[in-house]
Amino acid sequence: MAVTAISRQVEALRASGVFGQLVRFGIAGGITTLIYTGVYLPLAMFVFAREQAVFAVPFAFAAAVSSGFVLHSKWSFKDHGTRDSSGRQHVKFVAVQGFGLMLHAGITWLLTGLLHQPAWVPLIPGLMIVPLVTFVLNRQWVFA
Repeated sequence: MAVTAISRQVEALRASGVFGQLVRFGIAGGITTLIYTGVYLPLAMFVFAREQAVFAVPFAFAAAVSSGFVLHSKWSFKDHGTRDSSGRQHVKFVAVQGFGLMLHAGITWLLTGLLHQPAWVPLIPGLMIVPLVTFVLNRQWVFA
């Protein structure tokens, strides 16, 4: 019974196009996650003290956002909404990414600064929560 309900939900997501967007967003997000991690970890582990790992977040986010807009606008949400050449869409994307940056920074500060966890620990909740939040905001506001 539950399997049937899940099957119907997946089929509804496919029909609406959300399922394909979510899969493409996940792949593009995987790429930007690798970029983020590749910048964050060396800085957090070798440049900044553990309690200051949060200072690595803006550098990592800047690197990931650079490729993120192209991937998401040209691929993840390619068949969704319209494209705005006035620059407003870019500003919205940067605002969403800035919100994601604040979420990542907050998680990193909490776990490394207050709870004294290793620099890699914030990647686990951060890379689970932030992509879901930014997917919803990108779909509903940036690329609507």
